[in-house]
Amino acid sequence: MTAPVYQPTHIRAETLILGLGNILLQDEGVGVRVIEAMREIPLPAGIELLDGGTASQDMIFALAGRCVLIVIDAVQADQEPGAIFRFNPRDLSLNHDASLSVHQMGFLEALHMAELVPHGAPQQVVMYGIQPDKLGWGLELSPAVADAVPRVVGLIRNEIETLNAPASAMKNIVP
Repeated sequence: MTAPVYQPTHIRAETLILGLGNILLQDEGVGVRVIEAMREIPLPAGIELLDGGTASQDMIFALAGRCVLIVIDAVQADQEPGAIFRFNPRDLSLNHDASLSVHQMGFLEALHMAELVPHGAPQQVVMYGIQPDKLGWGLELSPAVADAVPRVVGLIRNEIETLNAPASAMKNIVP
């Protein structure tokens, strides 16, 4: 007997833009807030936006079968609030001592597990992290992180235009 093959029930966009975070914890929800902002602008065909909340193994099938994955999340990098970083999953998995994101372990596990399902993990993964300021209860982003949202949207729009550009190592890319 052969194992059933995963067959998506709809045509998948080649590019998934995934926002992670908990909007109840102020700046922790910045990834979701970027997705909300991106829903307000026109995007080319082949792009899907997804509010991933606080990612878990439930994300495996959402990730599988994509050519490109762009992830946005709050990252703890001991920089100025609102600082923006571009990196790839390898940067996180190689730095076992760093605790950049509360979602990093669940998300990275889901990304690795997506390699095991038919159509596999995305071929190219780019991550954008924003340094949070406030992580207490509340729905509003801090001013510095709120100011970073349109800048990240612009960076992602540029990324979409150059989808085949190689991902760089983690670095602060916006002063």
